[in-house]
Order: sequence, then structure tokens, then C-alpha cells
Amino acid sequence: MFQSVFGQNSFENFLKPSDSLNKKRQNTVFISEGVLASGALIGLNQLWYADYPRSNFHFINDNSEWMQVDKVGHFFSSYQIGRFGAEALNWSGTNKKNQLIYGASLGFVFLTAVEVMDGFSEEWGASMGDVIANASGTALYVSQELIWKEQRIIPKFSYHKTQYSSYRPDVLGSTFPEQILKDYNGQTYWLSYNLYSFSKGSKIPRWFNIALGYGAEGMIAGNSDNNTPILVLKPERFRQFYLSLDVDLTKIDTKSHFLKTIFSVLNTVKIPSPTIEYSPHRGFKFYAVYF
Repeated sequence: MFQSVFGQNSFENFLKPSDSLNKKRQNTVFISEGVLASGALIGLNQLWYADYPRSNFHFINDNSEWMQVDKVGHFFSSYQIGRFGAEALNWSGTNKKNQLIYGASLGFVFLTAVEVMDGFSEEWGASMGDVIANASGTALYVSQELIWKEQRIIPKFSYHKTQYSSYRPDVLGSTFPEQILKDYNGQTYWLSYNLYSFSKGSKIPRWFNIALGYGAEGMIAGNSDNNTPILVLKPERFRQFYLSLDVDLTKIDTKSHFLKTIFSVLNTVKIPSPTIEYSPHRGFKFYAVYF
């Protein structure tokens, strides 16, 4: 019993952010980020690029593809990777300025490295639209820290399986994990607004959020005029806009640093809840629970 309590307290103390700069922790953060990023890029190269020929570095204009869902995905990824980078440096006791410079920029730096790999692939090419989306995600995090010293607007993600991946599993994913990453038809990206942060002193629960979402369906190729031979009729492509309830898990009051860490990780995902959808294709639609 004593050993169990002692172990729990030690783990809690480990997760507790340092009050001042802890160089050992800071070095651990920098080394861990370097190893993880390098491993991710090497793995990505083997899984994604190795089977395609290389080329001279070049740009492409893919801003019209996938009804911009992929660009919103870049925005989301850059924000969240940068948020984790900043929070990791906060754990080490790094000052706020360096958290924003070396932590919040992590998403932009990593995704720019991926963009360079795209640029040297004959199959793809670097996209200025992706770079702008990456920069915008980083800017959202940094600007909120500078203006409000907190994150009031949080990009989030949700996914549901669709029929479209069965039409082109090589492009939209043949397994569920692949489909989460590749099937843009099932992805929804959200901006989750914490109402209490915008009206402090009110009786609104600190964790209560309203979320605005964006998605699209009917996409089995990047553009509707793609000539890839597919043995099905091309479905109609349409955008979807959502209004939903959400929870900011990081605003739930707890003294447990373990729970705070879990809540921070899970706060990337939109909570399933009642949702109103609007699309020009089918008007308004209500979901008792949408994810």
C-alpha cells in the first residue's frame, strides 16, 4: 500500500510542470522531439515516397483539390503539434517566450520538412497552400497566447467511416487506420470556442464549448475532373458545415497532473454530441450524436 501511494506521488511529481528551468527536462524534450521527428520522417519516406521516382524540387498548385479539406487538416496538425511542443517545454520550466519560439513552431517545422519531401517526389510536389495552412495553424496558437495567455479557440478533429473508401482503397485507405488519415469524406475539422473564456464571471461552465465544423463528401479524387478510371458513377461533391456542442477537457478542474496530461491529449478530438449540419446539397440535417 505504501509503495503504491509513493509510486503514484512520484509519477504525479514527474508530470508536474517545473516552476523554474530544469535543464535536464529541457534537454529530454529537445532530444525526444528530435528522435520522434526523425523517426517519423524516415518512416514516412519508406511508407509513402520510396516506391515513387524522385525529381528535382518543384511546386504544384493543389489548392482546388479535396475541397480544401486537406488544407484544413494541415492547419489542425500544425496547431496541435505546436501545442504539444509548447506544453512539453512548459513541463521543463522553459519561459513563455522560448515555449512559443521553440515549442509552438514545432508543427510548422515538421510539416515543412514533409513538404520538402513532397517537393522532391515526382508523384507529388511542394504546395504553397499547404505551407500557408501550416503557418496559419502555428499562428493561431501563438496569437492566442500573446493576446489572451490561454487557448480560447481550439482546432479539433472527428472521423466517421464512409462508403467512398471502398471505391478507391489505394487512395482513400484499405484499413480503418488508413481511412482515418486518407479518406477526406469522413473527416470533420472543428474550431471549438470556449464560451466561459469570452465571458469570464458568467455562470457558464468553464469547460462548455460551441464548435463550428467543416467537411465535404463525394470525393473519390482530388478534383472532380480527374480522369482516373473508376468503375462507378462519380458522386456529387458537396461541402458540409456544422454547429455542435463540445467540451474543453483542459478546463475541467482537477489537481491530478496525470488527468491533466490525459485531458490535454484527448482535447485534440471533438466530443460526440448533438449536431446540426448544413450543406447546399441537402439543406439542414440534425444528428442526435455526430462524430
